[in-house]
Amino acid sequence: MPLIEVSIAEGRSPEQLRAFVSALHRSAEETVGALPDNTTVIIREIPKTHWSRADVTIAER
Repeated sequence: MPLIEVSIAEGRSPEQLRAFVSALHRSAEETVGALPDNTTVIIREIPKTHWSRADVTIAER
């Protein structure tokens, strides 16, 4: 029963997020033989001001 959690910077369209969810489900099925009904995907959208690398936020880049 895979649980796939992804953090991603906010700003994608609902269509992009839906396609991403589908791709993650397919990948779980193809790589580990997960059953679709047993796979959970959680996407957390993080504000660009709350995500940084090398002391620079995504919003500042």
